Amino acid sequence: MKEKNPIKLDDRIYLIDGFDLDVANRTGTYVIQEEALTLIETGPSPSVKYIKAGLAALGHALDEIKYIIVTHIHLDHAGGAGLLLRECPNATIIVHPRGERHLINPKKLAAGARAVYGDSFSELFDPIVPVPEDRLLVKGEGDILEIGPNCTLEFWDTPGHAKHHISIYDPISNGMFTGDTVGVRYEQLVPNGVDLFLPSTSPNHFNPNDMEASIKRIRDKNLDRIYFGHFGMTQNIEEALNQVQSWLEVFMEVGEQTVIEGKGYDVISQRLLTKIQEHLREKGIPDEHEVYILINLDLQVGSLGIIDYFKKIIQ
Repeated sequence: MKEKNPIKLDDRIYLIDGFDLDVANRTGTYVIQEEALTLIETGPSPSVKYIKAGLAALGHALDEIKYIIVTHIHLDHAGGAGLLLRECPNATIIVHPRGERHLINPKKLAAGARAVYGDSFSELFDPIVPVPEDRLLVKGEGDILEIGPNCTLEFWDTPGHAKHHISIYDPISNGMFTGDTVGVRYEQLVPNGVDLFLPSTSPNHFNPNDMEASIKRIRDKNLDRIYFGHFGMTQNIEEALNQVQSWLEVFMEVGEQTVIEGKGYDVISQRLLTKIQEHLREKGIPDEHEVYILINLDLQVGSLGIIDYFKKIIQ
């Protein structure tokens, strides 16, 4: 097992790398050290061993965990929820109202992911363990959760990436845990002095209009921090949101043109990759940089979501 110490973001909040896809700095679990020990995201089941190791490194036992919040029920964010819960006797999973039934019975969720990931599915996601209904708590727009004497989390309904997506506002850090709603942050480029934020447009709920509305709401909150599902935290809020909004327009223009031409997701993916490579070359990033392992995957899956969106509006 890979070893990596939890990343300290401040005195309350740490980030544990879950090595999703067996890659560092891809997907993580946030630990909020309040009176009620709270985790945000579990990642897929293969990440659970890293969560346990990270909590042990922070001096926490699994029976201390009170809440495990998932921003949405895609397997790279919540696939490990049932497996982790088995070892956390005092924990409750918190999920969007639309996501509850999929955690109780994850068969449909697994089937959808299997269709996207094919032969890689088992290695990336198994086992997918159902969550008992009595261990679930539903939170949606306007709901709150007190996790400490001076900390009450706020839940926002933030569709766009998925209909079953919540974001979580932490008033102490004036930060928002945004899952995939405002895109992906590529930590791999930070050592090169480059910040890259791209929208996450995976199937089958992707809706650019909803995503734009969620981005606007989050912008209007005047945050000091955004905590991304992929990966890490930024304090450069305007830059992050401007990039995601700008790239979303590019993604949709390329997608629409490709659909008009009668071509498929692989063409969308390649055309978007070319544009991103041109952008990053200008910033001194070579085409063989490791970040392209993740960008390529994200574009492949994201292009499926773009095709899916245009098929829905054409019907």
